[in-house]
Amino acid sequence: MIEIADIREWRSHDVVDQDSKKIGSLENVYVDTATDQPSFATVTVGMPGRHRLVFVPIADAVAGPGYLRVPFNRNDVKNAPSIGTDDVLAAEQEPEVFAYYHLDYVTGASGERRLARR
Repeated sequence: MIEIADIREWRSHDVVDQDSKKIGSLENVYVDTATDQPSFATVTVGMPGRHRLVFVPIADAVAGPGYLRVPFNRNDVKNAPSIGTDDVLAAEQEPEVFAYYHLDYVTGASGERRLARR
């Protein structure tokens, strides 16, 4: 497991797929509010002036020298739910992010959000 303190050091480093093809740059980390553990990363993708942030789970990610490797295909990640570079993930978008990667989505006992940006 990658610790939050470790992943912060990787901000702006390359995020690559399982074949070491560059997807984009690590922008931020979202933690699971139930555990406060890293859950998703946002990755900057797109052309200059048209950048967006896509979400990718990091549970099985591996940190290497200058990169973070995620166990997903580059095209799949680039087509994942996204937000603008200055936007914040809305609560109603959370289930879509989990569903895209076939992950269960359950809110907190009182309906709390599952993801929080760190």
